[in-house]
Amino acid sequence: MPTVSLKALSIRQPWCHHILYDGKDVENRDWPTNFRGRVLIHASKNESEDRELIRAKKMPLGGIVGVMEIVDCVSKMNSQWFCGDFGFVIRNAKPIDLIPCKGALGFFSPEIAAADMPRLQKALRQ
Repeated sequence: MPTVSLKALSIRQPWCHHILYDGKDVENRDWPTNFRGRVLIHASKNESEDRELIRAKKMPLGGIVGVMEIVDCVSKMNSQWFCGDFGFVIRNAKPIDLIPCKGALGFFSPEIAAADMPRLQKALRQ
């Protein structure tokens, strides 16, 4: 399977949904990053956070669901969403229809099925 040039970050639902649709402007982590730039949002298969909400809203799991820009990494932030040791500050998040792929810890290069690559590339150009 081909890999894409953009890195991805696995995030559990419903947090992906909140980033894409509810204005969540920070991704909380217990580790810092120097990474800045566009990154694919991977919705992990884990639905331990809020199973009823995930199922009720039919939130996608197990693949790329969006793209966002990480513009900073902070240890304090005036945001209702900040609650971690570190926060990756997010801008310009936009959804992408689910493109199935496996996740990984940290930033990773996702393996996308060749048949899904044109759809991903088109979504990234928009």
